[in-house]
Amino acid sequence: MAVGRKEAFSIQRLQLGDAALVWLAFFVADFLRAPLRSLANAPATEVGGLSSMYWVLFIVVPFTPLCLEFFGFYQRLRSKQSFTAFSQLFRGLAVMAMVVSLMALFARLENGRLVLGVGGFFVFLFIFLRDRLLRNYLKMQDIDDNAKERVVMAGTPAETAALLDELDGEVKREWVVVGHFDLENGCIEDFYALLKTQSVGRVVFSPKGTEFGKVATAVEACELQGVEAWISAAFIRTQIARPTFDVVGDKPMLVLRSTPELSWELFMKGVFDRVAAGAMLLLLIVPFIVVYLGIRLASPGASPFFKQKRAGRYGKPFYMWKFRTMVPNAEQLLAQVKEDHGNEMGGPVFKLQHDPRVFPLGAFLRKVSIDELPQLINVVKGDMSLVGPRPLPLYEVEAFEKSAHRRRLSVKPGITCEWQAGGRNTITSFEQWVEMDLRYIDNWSLWLDLKIILRTIPAVLFGKGAK
Repeated sequence: MAVGRKEAFSIQRLQLGDAALVWLAFFVADFLRAPLRSLANAPATEVGGLSSMYWVLFIVVPFTPLCLEFFGFYQRLRSKQSFTAFSQLFRGLAVMAMVVSLMALFARLENGRLVLGVGGFFVFLFIFLRDRLLRNYLKMQDIDDNAKERVVMAGTPAETAALLDELDGEVKREWVVVGHFDLENGCIEDFYALLKTQSVGRVVFSPKGTEFGKVATAVEACELQGVEAWISAAFIRTQIARPTFDVVGDKPMLVLRSTPELSWELFMKGVFDRVAAGAMLLLLIVPFIVVYLGIRLASPGASPFFKQKRAGRYGKPFYMWKFRTMVPNAEQLLAQVKEDHGNEMGGPVFKLQHDPRVFPLGAFLRKVSIDELPQLINVVKGDMSLVGPRPLPLYEVEAFEKSAHRRRLSVKPGITCEWQAGGRNTITSFEQWVEMDLRYIDNWSLWLDLKIILRTIPAVLFGKGAK
């Protein structure tokens, strides 16, 4: 079965994990060597331990996952039965055992057979258990539509139905099809609305008999909103999106992507986000308690925490957490504040430097951005990233005047961004704000994230441009 880039990336992660399990298995075997020799009434000796045969690890750690891949162990993870997994794993490890045995024979290895035998047993046990636990987790995801990718099928009804029928079931179990759009007879405004209301992550086009101009218009809608367009048709020129080829099941696809491409760098960003956010939450427990008590005393009558529905990736709503800096009825007073004081930010976003709804301690918390710290919880949960476009309230997203503005929703929102790190004291146009966000998306790298974080630190310490 052909494997797409996303599937290949998932397999590589599994292989790295399995390589780590192989390494762990032999160290567990070496740890248990003395107790096992004692049970067998064999003389205790340090000769023949793992320390005398590290060369084994240099063979089995990298090559075991490759051998398992040869026997199809990493295919059809959701539907594979236990017997099939057992058989593939047994054959792969049997080949590795033969290779190690032959090398031990030529190296005249007389000691260490206990470690090799016990280590091989634990390799089988650890990887088999990992495989079954992963299968159960994937089956749970199959039941939970929230864990699946939200997909729209675009084309004539007959063509999209035929494509879905031909796709491998393993692929379709990862999707929830939230809509169908008729490229021949549908209205492009309805397509825009479908992408917007359904928090779509991917549109799969099957435009066999559709006029080229209609396909291009629909692709442009995806491009403007940062939604991936997967096309089983001819190449289409784009201004922003980067065209790449991928595979869904065994069907070749042309992908037009205007967001950072799935990569190890992007994976490491997610790992770093959660680890760093978790560590910061532990380190900031005492300051959290102090701020909590301070808000209780300075503004009694409501929770020290404020949560609000914000637009996450692709516009999917989530609850964002902050320390409360405004009076309890702040949202009810918003319309009156706009009328009395106006808006310092042009466009759908409301910003006011001296907002009368902010109580004195809240003004200080805002100036040094301490009110944003509870969003570390959102980062740990996976709703946000440390760096990314700031998440906006749903009513401000609804007020976007241009569809192109929605492309800032095509990546996870962040606690800090280009605007937050240095431009918020000078930027008064929402159009400029969006330009900064889109420039970040188009030029994203881990190094860029690090630079923004480093620029954010002095901005926070000196309260630079806080509103």
